[in-house]
Amino acid sequence: MEITVQDLRQKLEAGEQFVFIDVRESWEFEEFNLGAQLIPLNTLVNSMYELDEHKDDLIVLHCRSGSRSAMAQGLLLANGFKNVLNLKGGILAWQEAFGNTKP
Repeated sequence: MEITVQDLRQKLEAGEQFVFIDVRESWEFEEFNLGAQLIPLNTLVNSMYELDEHKDDLIVLHCRSGSRSAMAQGLLLANGFKNVLNLKGGILAWQEAFGNTKP
């Protein structure tokens, strides 16, 4: 399942509670980020236990284009997480829709 940048922006602006994870590398995060928790894809498997308390919570994942976050989504779903959304188009879609405006 995916979430659009418009729907994500609406959730962020409304202050909705969800787990927000950026699976890009730290250098990408430093260039531009949306305020998500940084857990690079290559470290997700080893740090997944930190998310155990959120197995039933809404989790929104994003990366640059949506590919890495789709892989992360598959990993989380395979490990018992129930409500995981991938940001369609990732940061590129956000920047196309809203420029470098942060939520």
